[in-house]
Amino acid sequence: MEKTLVIVESPTKAKTISRFLSTGYVVESSYGHVRDLPKSKLGIDVDHDFEPHYVIPTVARKRVSALKKTAAEVPNIILATDGDREGEAIAWHLLQALNLKKSVGVKRIIFHEITRAAIQKAIAAPRALDLNLVNAQQARRVLDRLV
Repeated sequence: MEKTLVIVESPTKAKTISRFLSTGYVVESSYGHVRDLPKSKLGIDVDHDFEPHYVIPTVARKRVSALKKTAAEVPNIILATDGDREGEAIAWHLLQALNLKKSVGVKRIIFHEITRAAIQKAIAAPRALDLNLVNAQQARRVLDRLV
């Protein structure tokens, strides 16, 4: 049976959700953000449309490596981070950090309660990544850094 990797933000949420899914699913946590602007410099190219330059923070490198390894072993990946702009941005950063191709076996789901029914309903109705939410979070992060 093919396995599907489900990535959520919180390890506690991962543990709970894994109890609701069959053995065909591996549920892992990103432990929140996996990329950010560098701490030691501005990280924003003000001369080129304020393009942010993201890095994988030292504290997230081990987790990103583990997620990459697991992602390489499964044909399907579900990004199940929170449905707010932070969660949407984390899903987008996971796509980038794990070198995932959006069109190849990667789906995005959201749910508003952690119950078996809500998880199964979300898995049955995946949606596209909401780039408007990603851009909103990215704009906020860039503005925070500049100010």
